[in-house]
Amino acid sequence: MSEEPPSAVAELVARFLYERGVRRVFGLQGGHIQPIWDRLARLGVAIVDVRDEAAAVHMAHAHSELTGEMGIALATAGPGVTNTVTAVANASVSRIPLILLGGCPPRPQANKHPLQDIPHTEILRPVTRQSRTLRVADEVLRELDEGWARATGDATEPGPVYLEIPTDVLRETVPPAVVLDEYLRLPPARRSRPHPDDVAAVAALVAAARRPVVITGRGARRAPEALVRFLDASGAAYLDTQEGRGLVPQEHPAVVGALRSRVMRDADLVVTVGRQLDYQLGFGSPAAFPQARWVRIADSAGELYDNRRGEVEILADVGSTLDELAAVVSGDPAWRDELRAAHLERSSGYREKLAATPPGADGRMHPNHIFVALAELDLDGATVVADGGDLLSFARLGVPPQARYLDAGAFGCLGVGVPFAIAAALANPDSPAITVTGDGAFGINAMEVNTAVRHGAPIVVIVSNNAAWNIERYDQAENYGLVVGTDLEHNDYAALAEALGAHGERVTEPGQLPDALKRALANAPAVIDVVTSRDAPSPDAGKGLGWVPDHQALTPWNDAEIERRKQ
Repeated sequence: MSEEPPSAVAELVARFLYERGVRRVFGLQGGHIQPIWDRLARLGVAIVDVRDEAAAVHMAHAHSELTGEMGIALATAGPGVTNTVTAVANASVSRIPLILLGGCPPRPQANKHPLQDIPHTEILRPVTRQSRTLRVADEVLRELDEGWARATGDATEPGPVYLEIPTDVLRETVPPAVVLDEYLRLPPARRSRPHPDDVAAVAALVAAARRPVVITGRGARRAPEALVRFLDASGAAYLDTQEGRGLVPQEHPAVVGALRSRVMRDADLVVTVGRQLDYQLGFGSPAAFPQARWVRIADSAGELYDNRRGEVEILADVGSTLDELAAVVSGDPAWRDELRAAHLERSSGYREKLAATPPGADGRMHPNHIFVALAELDLDGATVVADGGDLLSFARLGVPPQARYLDAGAFGCLGVGVPFAIAAALANPDSPAITVTGDGAFGINAMEVNTAVRHGAPIVVIVSNNAAWNIERYDQAENYGLVVGTDLEHNDYAALAEALGAHGERVTEPGQLPDALKRALANAPAVIDVVTSRDAPSPDAGKGLGWVPDHQALTPWNDAEIERRKQ
């Protein structure tokens, strides 16, 4: 019987990913990573080659978020890796498990000014859970296993990991004796259970509360059924956020999102489930939640103690915790039911109100009409990605609730729209993948439309084309203030789409949108260039949530000056 030959490190890296269920990776070719690239292709792993490395990381991010699998991106040394920094930072802020595999020069060339040599690991360390160079061939599998664990949150909260391997190490061979199965196989998911005393304490707090509310985030994404069972048992109201949108059906009696400010003001008990208390929740401040006691539940410690401490803090598997709580809690739903009635009254006719939005002073349509047209589609199972600055605030209110929703997240990373949609379309090709994007945000990764064409990703990109980075806003306090954005050229993005091999169509009137959407879905990948008005103040204007203008732009103007500048 012949002895098994040693394996090249590049082959082991590819085998590691394959054994752990990776069947699609995202990247841009380069000599420093070519050996891994080639071996992944031989194993039948689909490689989505992009036009820019940042887009590859965005795609890996969305793939991880939508499928629950590890997102994998590859980037070659030097600018290949440094191009990814913003996208890695976005995944870090969003706490998304992904691994970026990079390349670096061979070890003998260290400190000799080789090609594309720069300290990648130092650059990426602040925005990753681990950033390492794997220099020892025999240890590569063990260190890949450790990196995978760190990405999933074993050592801290989940997030991206950067691992690079020098080219000479990739060519070295490893004897079979050190290729341990424990490093190759996918580890079982952890199922830590809450302590019975903590479960009892939460049950007591819920029983004593008269106005309880549950707020979810990243950590609840894999436990929607358990979440609904807990809401049913507790009688609590429910607020979602960007991280947890769509986990609870809109018809559930706990959903009261139209009354967010009132709920935050009046709640006497707040239960966070896998949710950091960031700017979207007023940092949990007593000014935002003046009457609340707190319960924090998460599978990551970083989602337990930020900004406000809980009277009970449970670090355990979220689904198991919610199910154990659902079995013992009993709450009064009276406040929830009162809120629900007001929520339904406030939200009734909302689509009709959007459809009635008049044109701007320039005669062009309001972006609200994009979401009116989307609401006419069957979006069950669809993914809708919102991308942009001002447009994002319209999308938060306008995207139909039955769609899976993604956006730039707390990092505010414009340019995610097309890459996120491509990842969604490839992961679930039988359901629509639509991105609604501002023209400025679209321009950041517009070339990835060609990636969608080459890889058969049936995406639909709807560009709100107001030829501006930020629309003008007229905010009223004691005086009027004028906030001026930056002009863009009124480019023809439908023509750009056609040049990249996609279907393209320009729309200038609301009545043209429904049929244009149907044609785009039938001929995807497609770009619909929707000419919209600049005279459409963002719902977030004046709330401190979006662009913060230069102080000189807030100089008071009299009414005549404002009207002159509107022209």
